[in-house]
Amino acid sequence: MRLRLTLLYGGLCLASCLVLLGVVFLLSGHSLAGSVEVVIRDAISGERRTNVTVVPKQNVRDGAQGAPLTPAQITRLAEQIQDDALAQLVAASAVAVGVMVLFASVVGWWAAGRVLRPLHTITSQARGMSARNIHERIALAGPPDELRDLADTFDGMLDRLDRAFTSQRRFVANASHELRTPLAIERAIIQVRLSSAGPEDIDAVREELLAANRRLDRLLEGLLLLARSDNGLPERHPVDIAQVASRVVAEALAVPPPGTAAGVRGSVEAAELVVLGDEVLLTQLVDNLVRNAMLYNVAGGWFRVEVAADAADAAATVVVVVSNSGPVVAEDTVDSLFEPFHRGSADRLATRTGAGLGLAIVRSIVEAHDGTATATARPDGGLEVAVTLPATGRPRTGR
Repeated sequence: MRLRLTLLYGGLCLASCLVLLGVVFLLSGHSLAGSVEVVIRDAISGERRTNVTVVPKQNVRDGAQGAPLTPAQITRLAEQIQDDALAQLVAASAVAVGVMVLFASVVGWWAAGRVLRPLHTITSQARGMSARNIHERIALAGPPDELRDLADTFDGMLDRLDRAFTSQRRFVANASHELRTPLAIERAIIQVRLSSAGPEDIDAVREELLAANRRLDRLLEGLLLLARSDNGLPERHPVDIAQVASRVVAEALAVPPPGTAAGVRGSVEAAELVVLGDEVLLTQLVDNLVRNAMLYNVAGGWFRVEVAADAADAAATVVVVVSNSGPVVAEDTVDSLFEPFHRGSADRLATRTGAGLGLAIVRSIVEAHDGTATATARPDGGLEVAVTLPATGRPRTGR
């Protein structure tokens, strides 16, 4: 690019000089022709005769006199003078053009290198980028121009990649730890319990193995669902989110998740609203919110699911709110609950029936549907999770 810019600068300078010289030659030739014409007219008219004597240079002496010139000789002499003047002008102009083009090329090479220097910095930074030094940034200094915008855009991309790599490393480490736990429990049961278990202990050992296997199955299912929602939605279909919420709440109340506190009550208030998305993923979204509200609750507690249109834009947005009673959650830990394998405070850690993927899967599914998910700690205990989804229609009735 530097060579191309230099050739461009030199070519533009050459073209400008040629145009300028063409104009100069045209005007000079016209002026010289006019001068010769005036001399000939004066000489022929007889009004003013000018005697011009031409002799060899070596014969010129002080007081030497030559023969007068005829009008034809004067014409030839003037044309010769004109041709000589133009030839000298062309030669001088050619030298001047060469010098100017050379100067413009040198200056263009220097200017192109100076302008393209930030590109070399960006290129070398990108070439040396890897997972080990992804925290480094270009931080290009200078005026706010196109190259500065390019460097800032590159730094922004590195910020997003850095966060993605950090999240991925943390996710892999947590997943490895969570997968190791049920496998270690199963290995311990097989190696220790079965080696010394009597016939009367077989049923208890089988239940322990089944519980560990169910935990591992839930963890793998959550990881697969998280990966599926992270890949986006290839197809979208109309889904009645109110019907989904009612069905999920009814099933959860009929068969509460293992580890649910006794006497937890639930209710649903849903307007008939339709969203475009994947029904399986949306069902899992509501199911995770409901199960989370039931698992992290207190005895005799409650949870409520509300589906309504956004008051600000009822035609374009659906809001699903799941609130519940429970232990008090610190406000500064709410955002971290959406991280994979994060269970929060000690009160929530005491309930370890889940894999810590519930709210992480919720956020991933919501983002796959172009929505948002936020959580707020209730002052008297528990959480309120609000999910916003793009809608395809206005509410018709309520129930």
